[in-house]
Amino acid sequence: MSSSDNKSYRSQSLFTNQNIILAGIGWAVLALLYFLLFSAKVPGEDGIETRADWYVIGTNIFEALAYLGASVLCLRNWRSPQIVSSRNIWLAIAIGMFSYFLGGIIFGYTEIILDEEPDVSIGDIFFVLAYISLGIGMILSVGSRRINLEKWQLLIVSTIAVLGSLLAWWISMQQAVPADPLVGILNWFYVVSDVLLLIIATTLLLAFWGGRVAQSWRMIAAAAFSLYIADMWFKYAQGTTYQSGEILEVFWVFSGVLFGMGAVLEHDASLSRTRRSSGRKRA
Repeated sequence: MSSSDNKSYRSQSLFTNQNIILAGIGWAVLALLYFLLFSAKVPGEDGIETRADWYVIGTNIFEALAYLGASVLCLRNWRSPQIVSSRNIWLAIAIGMFSYFLGGIIFGYTEIILDEEPDVSIGDIFFVLAYISLGIGMILSVGSRRINLEKWQLLIVSTIAVLGSLLAWWISMQQAVPADPLVGILNWFYVVSDVLLLIIATTLLLAFWGGRVAQSWRMIAAAAFSLYIADMWFKYAQGTTYQSGEILEVFWVFSGVLFGMGAVLEHDASLSRTRRSSGRKRA
């Protein structure tokens, strides 16, 4: 075996699905510790308490790499001919993850480097694209299967939908009416999108409760729940005194990690199914 073949083999052995899952869990734990240990505000020379720039930069790095990694893993599923679910589903989610990555980078650049309030920025174009793509991907995943929810499951979905909508509406009512109409439109777009993703995630969670293939969609549902929690917190905390890096914002990191883990579990289950099919044919 040549040296180039050895390197390729070692690289493939390193990036196994199991190792990627462990890396994702490790990244989420590190992010949680980082937020817990360093999110305290420190009084500045003017007496105003703020968070250190290095800490805020670190939170952006945790979020950015989580979403970038998730987009790569979803694209791997899109390119794989063995994948169980429709490849278009993973393409839509991959576009959503990469758009969220770009939006976060621009948001962080505006906030940290330009020292401006990113109420509306170019990053919102990518955030809007991210929600649309994620919505399409998750709707396709529901629509591609015959889902017959029991009455109690429909009751849970309805309850989550009502409670999620009420919480989003209550938080929105606590905010001052923005002077810029575009800010208001974007705020409502994000709120409605979060509630819709929450409803779809609940449906996925109840519909795919069992079986190895279902594990990936339980992760996707958990990722959508995490995104809802972080977004609702951000919406609640917005104001003149808001500063990035609150502890609940770690759910943005969790969301990216869980989307990536969902993609890995789908990839692993698809390969296992293909191997079993090949084994039966040889027998």
